[in-house]
Amino acid sequence: MTTSEKRDLLEQKRHAANLGGGEARVKRQHDQGKYTARERVNRLLDAGSFIEFDKLVTHKCHDLGMEKTHYLGDGVVTGIGEINNQQVAIYAQDFTCWGGALGAAHAKKICKVMDFALNNRIPIIGINDSGGARIQEGVESLAGYAEIFYRNVKCSGVIPQISLIMGPCAGGAVYSPAMTDFVFMVDQTSYMFVTGPDVIKTVTHEEVTKEDLGGAKTHNEKSGVAHFLCIDEDDCLERTRELLYFLPKTNFTKVKRKENSDNIKRENLKLKEFVPANSKKPYDMSELILEIVDNKHFLEVHSMFAKNIICGFATMGGDSVGIIANQPNFLAGVLDIDSSMKAARFIRFCDAFEIPLLTLVDVPGFLPGTVQEYGGIIKHGSKLLYAFSEATVPMITLITRKAYGGAYDVMASKHIRSDVNLAYPNAEIAVMGAEGAVNIIFRNELKGLEGEAFNKRKAELIKDYEDNFNNPYKAAELGYIDEIIYPEETRTKIINYLRALASKKVFRPKRKHGNIQL
Repeated sequence: MTTSEKRDLLEQKRHAANLGGGEARVKRQHDQGKYTARERVNRLLDAGSFIEFDKLVTHKCHDLGMEKTHYLGDGVVTGIGEINNQQVAIYAQDFTCWGGALGAAHAKKICKVMDFALNNRIPIIGINDSGGARIQEGVESLAGYAEIFYRNVKCSGVIPQISLIMGPCAGGAVYSPAMTDFVFMVDQTSYMFVTGPDVIKTVTHEEVTKEDLGGAKTHNEKSGVAHFLCIDEDDCLERTRELLYFLPKTNFTKVKRKENSDNIKRENLKLKEFVPANSKKPYDMSELILEIVDNKHFLEVHSMFAKNIICGFATMGGDSVGIIANQPNFLAGVLDIDSSMKAARFIRFCDAFEIPLLTLVDVPGFLPGTVQEYGGIIKHGSKLLYAFSEATVPMITLITRKAYGGAYDVMASKHIRSDVNLAYPNAEIAVMGAEGAVNIIFRNELKGLEGEAFNKRKAELIKDYEDNFNNPYKAAELGYIDEIIYPEETRTKIINYLRALASKKVFRPKRKHGNIQL
């Protein structure tokens, strides 16, 4: 062959690979409101930054008619590129080729790019759109999945792992996204489940749709498997770029300080009277967060799951910070099973990737009831306690109002080694609220009173308890609160403390690993 003919051959192969499963299948993908794998990659990455791996790979299966069909790339696009000028590794399953089904060659391509990401310490992004294992390749397909799972575990805590579910993800395939750090799902076009509606109907006689069983809303609101619900694929890709803005490329590497036009010394005048004096009156903690972070930019994680606690990323003074906050606007900000697990997972991610933690506390305690106790609130609540206690990143805690009982301890108290603990003047730090405490401590005295005398004496006891115990000053006297601050000082104080803690180092006892309650 001449040089010209060789160049033509390469061009033909590149063109064939770019077509995926062919124009008809591409059209079908578009008709469903979905981009192709290659379109997704190009839209997610910075323009012109994509470098593709293994574009011409094909399978070697000769069973069950597979020898008759070969697609260049074998149904998955892999490579490296940049997002916000930061290098990332990526793979995207191509549903136009055998429905994105995973075979041996397909899996090897994914494993290869995951190994590249780990060896070069850059984030890995997986775009899932697959019907599952390639049945014709049998156990080789299953082996391929297991190789991917193993790499997910190796990468965990070393490089950020992000999964975008942009179509079906079923059977054993779901366990790779489940082990990654963040899962995005697209409303109405993506779903995840271990066993599908047909199998469920056969085994348990339940009738359920794919959407109700494993759709984006289900996994964002009910199961907590997904962290972000996206309205369409463009929204999914854009929010992935937004998430990476707050993350480092690898562990033990701090996120670079961002340019920041928001004045560090800006006063939070809105907060002066924001937190109600009446401890039973709710308020929206999200508004407080937006008031203190840079440019009111807060990316909430798991926003639809366990709404009684808020988790998310922001910058303060240009530095990335992970925020955990009780939400008085939902279940009074109480801790329960779901909120404990949600926050614990988020804290462990931030700690693994050197992102400082800001904890905003307004918590009346743990949710009572048989549902919680039978469900294991003791075990699951301990996960949150464990996560805070094991974290070694800079930690700042601000008590905005209530901090009662064991929940006070768990929410990054000084006793589990938060670095700086602050409180507003109206903070209530006690074993329980004043009325509950009076009912227990003075029950014998109050038993002998009735009517106006009862009400007057109880009011006096409640006021005395609030003045002497249910306030931040006793904790401050003991050194459990480092500073009581005015609400309007919040932003400036926190940024100053974050910068003072920038070089924090903690040395732990040597061990293989701890044994967190699972």
